[in-house]
Amino acid sequence: MRMRAALLAALVLSAGAIHAQTYADRDEVREFVNEMVTRHGFKRRDLERIFAQATYQDSVVTLMTPLPPGERSWQSYRANFLTPRRIEGGVEFWRRHAKVLARAASTYGVPAEIVVAIIGIETEYGRNTGGFKVIDALATLTFDYPRRADFFRSELEQFLLYARESRLDPTSLRGSFAGAIGIPQFMPGTIRRYGIDFDRDGKRNLRDSPADAIGSVANFLARHGWVVGAPIAFPARSESDASRRLVNGGVEPLQRAQELRELAVEFDESVDSETPCVLIELESPDAPPEYLVGLENFYVLTRYNRSSFYAAVVWDLAKAVKLAYRAR
Repeated sequence: MRMRAALLAALVLSAGAIHAQTYADRDEVREFVNEMVTRHGFKRRDLERIFAQATYQDSVVTLMTPLPPGERSWQSYRANFLTPRRIEGGVEFWRRHAKVLARAASTYGVPAEIVVAIIGIETEYGRNTGGFKVIDALATLTFDYPRRADFFRSELEQFLLYARESRLDPTSLRGSFAGAIGIPQFMPGTIRRYGIDFDRDGKRNLRDSPADAIGSVANFLARHGWVVGAPIAFPARSESDASRRLVNGGVEPLQRAQELRELAVEFDESVDSETPCVLIELESPDAPPEYLVGLENFYVLTRYNRSSFYAAVVWDLAKAVKLAYRAR
């Protein structure tokens, strides 16, 4: 028994020793540093200092691991976000920033309630922007999470460029377990591509400026094809085997409305027969699934987070906040 305990302790110490080694000491990190020096002109000693301070975070890997099939629940997911506190918070955020939201809607064509809902879901209107050191999260996911290593390697590159451009210390910035930053939780590459200075103070600051966050969210959606004035989705009924075969986890509107109707999908008759659509199933383990017919703007919402649950809850929260805001 003592021998077994000693063996287990040795294994734990061995695993700890692997991750006690700093990222700067690892061959694959040195290769990454070489690329950054060659491609972007970074100083090697600066990157070595940064990676010497980066540490592996086991909790990041745990949080990134997808739920097993059958454990996803639309009802639970929706209940997490469609709460009185988040709706009231959305009304208050809209009140405080009404002029900026109106300007964003006028400039980009994205309704205020959609921008408010996204910011509400991402960080509860800036209250929770994440407590992970971004360099730790991105280093862990780049070098110790093979499932999406290429994506996070690109985001690590973008993060270092963003920090240099913005004159920020990359070892001090905090964000989500995935490395997302600021009030709208943009990934570093998204900040560099779609982040804007909407408060016109000469800086693009998504961490502290609600105006920059609002403008950047609206800009992101517009650049991804938001259709001004168009609906997002419609509730639907789908009870035939033929129609349910349309559900394949995709979110892109590749069918025409008429094709869905011919397969016994029932939804708003006002939708033109040629309108591009997708049948979305929102499943819960202990309840019948709910169905939506998503249109182009539903698909655009999934560019922010590639999940039908996410787009559906943005739509629901936006409607709830708008109703409450108008009631006041």
